[in-house]
Amino acid sequence: MIDIKVIEESVKNAIKELNNEDNEIKIGVSQRHIHLSREDLDTLFGKGFELTKKKTLMGREFASNEVVTLVGPSLKAIENVRILGPVRKNTQVEISRTDTFLLKVSPPVRPSGEVAGSEKIVIVGPKGSVYLKEGVIIANRHIHLTPEYAEKHGIKDNDYVDVLVEGIKPTKFYDVQIRVRDDFNIEMHIDTDDANSAGLKNGAKVKIIRK
Repeated sequence: MIDIKVIEESVKNAIKELNNEDNEIKIGVSQRHIHLSREDLDTLFGKGFELTKKKTLMGREFASNEVVTLVGPSLKAIENVRILGPVRKNTQVEISRTDTFLLKVSPPVRPSGEVAGSEKIVIVGPKGSVYLKEGVIIANRHIHLTPEYAEKHGIKDNDYVDVLVEGIKPTKFYDVQIRVRDDFNIEMHIDTDDANSAGLKNGAKVKIIRK
């Protein structure tokens, strides 16, 4: 038997959550970029080269002044791909699905850092080139949260939530990964394809919908 009171309470809670401005998260649109290992940075820019900071992103992460060129099996190139610092253990290239049509590559959709068995590519710098055997991904949609925000809302690192997009092209993003760290800003990251499809720009607001 259907309990009408239970259904009414569930609907009220859902509406309350939708109208709660504290659930709003700022959007950050990620352009294609690359993270380099120390070894690959040395190959591309010269032994001992250090990245120079253009813009602080969050925590220790920054956009550098340095860029590289990506070359896929099509032999067509995408130039001026920004390097994000600091250096990492493994080189990782993050591109959009649209970029794959030019480069003729088929990277998986993955969380950042999960590069095992991913797509290959050639990276060209001013001092040399690197044949990356794996490391090209399309980054999954994810939300960076501070521990304080996560605790307040009962959300944990590596949870998955849905996200409501309102505005001129309303939609809903499903299974968005939560990432919690004390040096994060509160921000949802999507790539340029997702941003364009939903009519979103940097700084736009979306709402977390608990699963």
